[in-house]
Amino acid sequence: MKIGVLGAGQLGRMLALSAYPLGHQMRFLALSEEDPSSLLGKTFIHNNNPEMVSNFADSSDIVTYESENTDVTIVNEISKNTKVYPSDKSLYISQHRGREKALLDALKIPCAPYQIVNSLDDLKSAIKNIGIPSILKTATDGYDGKGQFLIKSEAQIDEAWEKMSGVDAILEGFINFKRELSLIAVRSIDGSLEFYPLVENSHHEGILRLTIAPAQNISVSLQNKAQEYMSSLLKEIKHVGVLTIELFESDDDLLVNEIAPRVHNSGHWTIEGAQTSQFENHIRAITESPLGQTTMTSKFSAMINIIGVHGPIQKVLKTKNAHLHLYNKAERTRRKLGHITLTSNSIDELNKTLDSLKEYLP
Repeated sequence: MKIGVLGAGQLGRMLALSAYPLGHQMRFLALSEEDPSSLLGKTFIHNNNPEMVSNFADSSDIVTYESENTDVTIVNEISKNTKVYPSDKSLYISQHRGREKALLDALKIPCAPYQIVNSLDDLKSAIKNIGIPSILKTATDGYDGKGQFLIKSEAQIDEAWEKMSGVDAILEGFINFKRELSLIAVRSIDGSLEFYPLVENSHHEGILRLTIAPAQNISVSLQNKAQEYMSSLLKEIKHVGVLTIELFESDDDLLVNEIAPRVHNSGHWTIEGAQTSQFENHIRAITESPLGQTTMTSKFSAMINIIGVHGPIQKVLKTKNAHLHLYNKAERTRRKLGHITLTSNSIDELNKTLDSLKEYLP
């Protein structure tokens, strides 16, 4: 099939690398010929040109997207003549934190207490209800820690609202969590489901830096609870493709923090660490192919993000059971340039390897 991707970043790049062995062709709707995916398929440069969007859609048998910040009006227009998976419903809900939280409430899936904020008076009222500390977030377009302000005292209220620049926002109660987890699953058009194990994520300055798979000391009941949350979400919105939920583990309970209707940074370990990567399973799902097994290829795996500078690449290439993935990006502060996947049958060995690559970890 001819698969179109709205966006041409590293996620689109890895989708293409999984699609070609299955016999598919790729198209990308990109912002620039310099985008990471631009050499891996026919590329249409957007530039707010409706004709270019139409040409992209006409050249594709099926379309998907790599970001929840994708313009939903473009998806709506394309879907009139070309199938788009996941659907505009998945996109519409996940690109606005208020709609996300409302869905979680409707499905009785626990999340942090929250209140929609559209003015300074709204914020003051929300703080009275939710308390301090709390986190003010933009309702849309937030990622990698951007668009967030941690309010620790009432003296910061005015400053926090100024940082929002007048956009729709949401105030969330601060959760004292043990650790951050994520669950990735995939749903096919016929409703079949496959789940990857819960993984543990470590962030620095709002950016994911390290993922450990599987998360250690996870009970069967906790894994099942996460999968129940995921099943409810997938079935309710009739999602097709990969869906990710980010979670807080708190006192033997799980609270959902965010939903991502796409392949996810915390699932990059699956390229070498699982029988079928999240990227291949997404391609399988949207092309009506059988889903692949999600079992791990080794007992443990890890993913290190390469942020800002490429670092000692030759050292990575010499490291046993390390796999390097670069995204064809120039170095820039806070930019995701690539990742390293590690596999191991011993947690001690995995930790030693991580320590040997400590230049990549904050």
